[in-house]
Amino acid sequence: MPLLQARSLTRHFGGLAAVSAVDLSVEEGEIVGLIGPNGAGKTTCFNLLSGFLRPTGGTIVFGGEDITGFRPHQVAGRGLVRTFQLTTLFQDMTVRENVLLGMHLHSRQGLRRLLFGRQIFPPDEVTGSDEVLEFTGLAPQADQLAKNLPHGHQRILSIAMALAARPRLLLLDEPVTGMNLEESGHVMALVKTIRDRGTTILLVEHNMKAVMGTCERVVVLNFGLKLAEGTPAEVSTSAAVIEAYLGAGLQHA
Repeated sequence: MPLLQARSLTRHFGGLAAVSAVDLSVEEGEIVGLIGPNGAGKTTCFNLLSGFLRPTGGTIVFGGEDITGFRPHQVAGRGLVRTFQLTTLFQDMTVRENVLLGMHLHSRQGLRRLLFGRQIFPPDEVTGSDEVLEFTGLAPQADQLAKNLPHGHQRILSIAMALAARPRLLLLDEPVTGMNLEESGHVMALVKTIRDRGTTILLVEHNMKAVMGTCERVVVLNFGLKLAEGTPAEVSTSAAVIEAYLGAGLQHA
């Protein structure tokens, strides 16, 4: 059974179907890309899977459990953790503190205590945060304020915060947005390493070179519908996909 399986996933906003009867599955150990033109429904799909939106219809099963309609902290508590398009950091806290807070990000009471109470972290959590920082290459910046990091490092820090929650499945929302070629290559290499260490990946990304060079399978949405699914080679040569992107640029990405 797939680690994640969505069946007939649907979300209406008034009379508009942002996502319409989408079937999506992710096997344990995969890196799967979710792509499509602007307005295709990718972010809405992520919001549904992670509990930030409730489906109008359909079901979501994760790890064999029906999590349809669960709240975000309930979803994350079961090991399905996401990042966001816009980097969400505690800007006036250090890099290490951000990762430590990432361990509690989806526990309302725990996060409230840490933000508004005394910030005392158990030694095992400090050790765990340092391991995440070392793994993601952020250890040299551990004591810097998050707001002082360059954009690329801030994006990596958001991934590190998600990893601190020890996900079984990591949803990455545009992890290389705003990055140059070298930075995006570094992040996508990190994504592969995360998978190789046992975390399954589902990612949304507009950088087609990054998607095609990293993902083993790609699902394409268009106008809220699933347009195509297959290997990067199959998807990149699909006439329907090329037409949806208004040109043949995808073939050469």
